[in-house]
Amino acid sequence: MSTDPFSASVIPFEVPESMRAFAEKGVSQARDSYAKFKDAAESQNSTIEAVFTSASKGASAYSAKMMEFMKANSTSNLDFAQELLGVKSPSEALELYTGHVRKQFEAFTAQAKELAEIAQKVAAETSEPIKASASKFYEPAA
Repeated sequence: MSTDPFSASVIPFEVPESMRAFAEKGVSQARDSYAKFKDAAESQNSTIEAVFTSASKGASAYSAKMMEFMKANSTSNLDFAQELLGVKSPSEALELYTGHVRKQFEAFTAQAKELAEIAQKVAAETSEPIKASASKFYEPAA
């Protein structure tokens, strides 16, 4: 008998059935985990797209409303300047100025309220896809 460990006789090695089942179960769990991760990633991508689409539309609506207000305010100021050129006395100018300031204050107040409503609506619409996505992942166990 030879004492050389690299000699001719090789003992075949067989993986025990319990080890094989354990390895197969691990691979199966890894595949399931990967599938869940992939689904979550795809869902998050669509959520992000929806958020940016909603935010973009909201920003456009807000900007359009701002431009509308700027035009109305500019027109009002030009009308005031034109009326001011036609006054005949300082008291008439003061009365015209006081009326214009009051109208502008009322207009600015209404405009600020309208812009705040648009901003709230945009915030709600933008957060909706996030809420919907989160509810999928955090549903209470039944």
